[in-house]
Amino acid sequence: MEPKKYDLEDRLIEFAILVSDVIEILPNTKLANHLGNQGIRSCTAPALLYGEAQSGESQKDFIHKIQILLKELRETKVCLKIFRRKRLLKEEIVSPVLQENEELIAIFAKSVKTAQSKLSK
Repeated sequence: MEPKKYDLEDRLIEFAILVSDVIEILPNTKLANHLGNQGIRSCTAPALLYGEAQSGESQKDFIHKIQILLKELRETKVCLKIFRRKRLLKEEIVSPVLQENEELIAIFAKSVKTAQSKLSK
């Protein structure tokens, strides 16, 4: 069986939905509500930023937007790690979401490096 190929925009949209589904099942505590609100913002931002990056005015603009996208993915990762360490969610719920988060970070970090190398040529 051939592995699934994802359009990056679709993958980022699916990631936002996945994280938001996880956030919806958090307990109603001050910490969970605070981080849940922040997590919603940070998990949806990458898909929106990717759309902006595709219309970048220059290679530098593209790189800048992807770097911001990476910051948002990393912020989401920290929220998820806090959920896990505080035991607000079960490990089997958080682990696959963190795995997808790590994969997206790796993809976009490589994208920035590739774009920067093209810029310096």
